[in-house]
Amino acid sequence: MTVAGCTAAAPDGPVGGADIVAQTAECLRRIKGALEDADASLQHVVRTRFYVTDISELEAIGRVHLEFFADILPASTIVEVSALAHPALLVEVEADAYLGA
Repeated sequence: MTVAGCTAAAPDGPVGGADIVAQTAECLRRIKGALEDADASLQHVVRTRFYVTDISELEAIGRVHLEFFADILPASTIVEVSALAHPALLVEVEADAYLGA
């Protein structure tokens, strides 16, 4: 199962405003919710991918990742991009989960 293209987008602007840590946490909460809707959990995640507009925030994003995945430690990739779909978005997250055969 893949949860793709998850951002902190909301009608009035991104959840967390211009704070990449808050946006990252919202992305991961949404991924957690999508997994739960599919009768899965973060424990099933084997890989995450982060697309960020400022790679200098790597350490802060990593701390948020650890808050959600400390016991799991999925493979993770982070890539800096010049922009996302909306200028206020600072991070987009994808997660791959393995649910078994």
